Amino acid sequence: MWDRVKQKASFARALLKWYGIHARPLPWRASHDPYRIWISEVMLQQTTVVAVVPYFERFLKAFPDVRTLAAARQEEVLRLWEGLGYYSRARHLKQAAEVIVETYHGEFPRTVEQLQTLPGIGRYTAGAIASFAFDVSAPIVEANTQRLYARLAGYEESLKTTSGQRFLWSFAAQIVPGKNAGQFNQAVMELGSRICQPVEPACQVCPVSKYCVAFGEGKQSQIPVVAPRPKITAVAQAYVVVWKSGALLMQQYAPGERWAGLWDFLRIDLPPEPFVFHQQRVSDEKSLLPLEPISVSEAVGIEQQIQQTTGIACELKETLGIMKQSVT
Repeated sequence: MWDRVKQKASFARALLKWYGIHARPLPWRASHDPYRIWISEVMLQQTTVVAVVPYFERFLKAFPDVRTLAAARQEEVLRLWEGLGYYSRARHLKQAAEVIVETYHGEFPRTVEQLQTLPGIGRYTAGAIASFAFDVSAPIVEANTQRLYARLAGYEESLKTTSGQRFLWSFAAQIVPGKNAGQFNQAVMELGSRICQPVEPACQVCPVSKYCVAFGEGKQSQIPVVAPRPKITAVAQAYVVVWKSGALLMQQYAPGERWAGLWDFLRIDLPPEPFVFHQQRVSDEKSLLPLEPISVSEAVGIEQQIQQTTGIACELKETLGIMKQSVT
């Protein structure tokens, strides 16, 4: 374990002093309301702070407390979530709100153990709510803190393994203070996000660099160990916009399908090597690129699939473009 842990009091003082000066004024930090903290933490999973702020404000305007969220229609919750991705998070929010209202009479559980019984709330989110809202001395491990902890401790094994996660949670539990745990955890997350970044961490301005084993040994670029990236599977689909008399044809995707519960244009599976990739014009993953007209046989194949899927006969008239994206 970290041989400097005996100095954790001075570590905490240095960290909190830095945080008091440099903390960003984020809307969910202005309150100890567990509901606001919960919504923000779930939104921040796999999403940047900049992207979350407008979603958070719109969501809280529509559902200002746990009772309004519990009473809302799932479709409305999903609509306000559109664009954030990982839509199971929104469904779990709705389910957990119902449990809080029905089981806990609208009051948030105050312990990590009780919070973890709620749908969609794991160990990290439970610790964040408990420490930020109720100042419980609960450890937290997420993307930013685990990178910081690995460097502080000089941990040179993969963080993705069971042993790696066990080490991180043990380290986090040992370093979190008994008082001001919520502010400490916020500060650790802020430091990981803004200073102890994945590439080229700003060690020269880090307020706790003297406690960092990786910095002391010059191993910031080697720690944490980067796991191999998962294999990418190429999937090609045509999105078809069917327009008639001022109305658009949409469909709601069923459970088990990608983006289940959401409304979208028709998605038609294309062959393994569809026409859109033969043109070799996909160079920018964020761009919509113009295409040459598709062949008659390709158009007929898509039209037939639409009729088989929906019972609607339509004629494919033009191709708007191609987009390439990564989906997890």
